[in-house]
Amino acid sequence: MTSTKATQIRRIRYALWGLATVVALALGGAYFVRMAVLRGPSAPVTTGEASIRSEFSLTDHNGNPVTEADFLRRWQLVFFGFTHCPDVCPTTLAYMANVLDRLGGEIESVAPIFITVDPLRDTPKVMAEYVRAFHPKLVGLTGSEVEVAAAAQSFRVYYEKMEEETAPDGYLMAHSGHIYLMTPEGRFEDVFREGEQSAEEMATDVLARMNGKQ
Repeated sequence: MTSTKATQIRRIRYALWGLATVVALALGGAYFVRMAVLRGPSAPVTTGEASIRSEFSLTDHNGNPVTEADFLRRWQLVFFGFTHCPDVCPTTLAYMANVLDRLGGEIESVAPIFITVDPLRDTPKVMAEYVRAFHPKLVGLTGSEVEVAAAAQSFRVYYEKMEEETAPDGYLMAHSGHIYLMTPEGRFEDVFREGEQSAEEMATDVLARMNGKQ
């Protein structure tokens, strides 16, 4: 990642989250519209508690192999995306960072995880530079195409490679934009989307669930 790109991401990170939707529309353009059409309903459809689960075998941004077992006993906030994403990913990760900053001392009980859907370009080194631009606690995960597909399947995440002449390497990745809240046992608890509630509201909701008040 170039220093210019990292600087741009940091500016997004510290921008007012309330403008994130406007920024996404301005930067995303046709890609955002196409992705919204392809990814279907705004929330995942589940048929039971076991439909969405934290289950994966991937590589973290430090090059270490990890599975869901490495994050047990901590609540997980999980988002799927890719580092070349022009809009949804940087705004959602900046939003997640704002949520994390509002968790206070409970942040140590949360594992914020960013899983790429573009493993061919998103190597551990690329992921390391990218996640550092958003939050020091953010963990970037990548792997082989098969491993990423299996992880996406366990979370019931949609993604698809799309040809785009103006994009780097001639393609983008359409993907769902949900943030999954998983329990310390790896079970599905809830799903959020940036723009549907403020960072403070989401943090309050997450804290209430962590403390058994919902």
